[in-house]
Amino acid sequence: MSVSVKAQLVEDIKEFFTFYPNKKAVDKDSTLYLQKFIAAPVMSYSPETNFAFGTGAKYLFKFNGSGEETRTSNMPITLQYTLNSQFFLYSGFEIFTNQEEWVIEGNLLFQNYPRLYYGIGKDTPDSAEEQYDYNQFLFEPIFLKRMFHRYLFIGGGIRYNHIYNTQIEEDGLIAQNRPDGFDGSTSVGAEVAVLFDSRSNILNAQDGWYLEFTHGKYFNALGGTNKFNLTRFDVRHYFDVSEKNEDIIAAQLIGRFTREDIPFSEYSFFGSSEIMRGYQEGRFVERDMLATQVEYRKNFKDSRFGAVAFIGTGDVYNNVKDFKFGDLKPNYGAGLRFKLDKTENLNIRFDWGFGRGTNSFYLSIAEAF
Repeated sequence: MSVSVKAQLVEDIKEFFTFYPNKKAVDKDSTLYLQKFIAAPVMSYSPETNFAFGTGAKYLFKFNGSGEETRTSNMPITLQYTLNSQFFLYSGFEIFTNQEEWVIEGNLLFQNYPRLYYGIGKDTPDSAEEQYDYNQFLFEPIFLKRMFHRYLFIGGGIRYNHIYNTQIEEDGLIAQNRPDGFDGSTSVGAEVAVLFDSRSNILNAQDGWYLEFTHGKYFNALGGTNKFNLTRFDVRHYFDVSEKNEDIIAAQLIGRFTREDIPFSEYSFFGSSEIMRGYQEGRFVERDMLATQVEYRKNFKDSRFGAVAFIGTGDVYNNVKDFKFGDLKPNYGAGLRFKLDKTENLNIRFDWGFGRGTNSFYLSIAEAF
């Protein structure tokens, strides 16, 4: 098979998974941005869910009147359904209005999904494993206005997190300890937020900084069950290390800190498909968490394929005075990339992460961070 035929085959496959909501309008007015809805099948497996099937998708668009000065808005959608009749629907969106006067970002989550629980603390044993199930609805819109600098945005929003229909093991660890909110909770809070985002590409950054800080005050009004504070930060930096191949080094540091009367659902859960890959989400649970990671992204010239290697460390702890560098938990791994859309630099990623005595693999659209 010739190179040109292979390239056309790949392009045909990509087009099969790509839809253009405003194509007719763009055909009439070439100044409009061609909106794209790119979807790809995803599959995963874990003992508590059995096989899970679904789709990962990205809706990429710009408002009419936006040009090159406005970065592409990104609205991801992940939908999965498992053989155990569980479901997961998530979107973490970032929307730029015309000329980037405003940024609208946030999270939307609706799920009926199980979680493995080992107790609260940084050193809980594997032997304590038990499963609990719950329903969750999370809605967190944040509105930020550009102020003082081209890439600085300041604003605020709300966060609503409702946990219900909980099911726990009889005589299990949760039933014995009965942490606040084990049988359901509702968190209602107002947040202030600051964002500095100089990335030229949101989906797969090749340069720039991303710094986000949010602080939320949660209260009993509007159905809230607990009063507490939640503070989060996310710092990322990207830089090009090879002009020839456009190889990238990406680094990230995140923190999550809670205070006062927090329900169990607002504890910090260690491990995910984005940070501390290799650890199952919630393997360690505590009030606070710090984690960092560095990733080398290798791009093969004139090819849609790429590879990554990553390394990181982090931990959960009850208070700042309990944090110890000697207790940090390591993770490392590697992955493959396939460029689904060259224009937007959008990849399908497969990562295999390893932690201390554990490992997990991940298949998704777009980079981990």
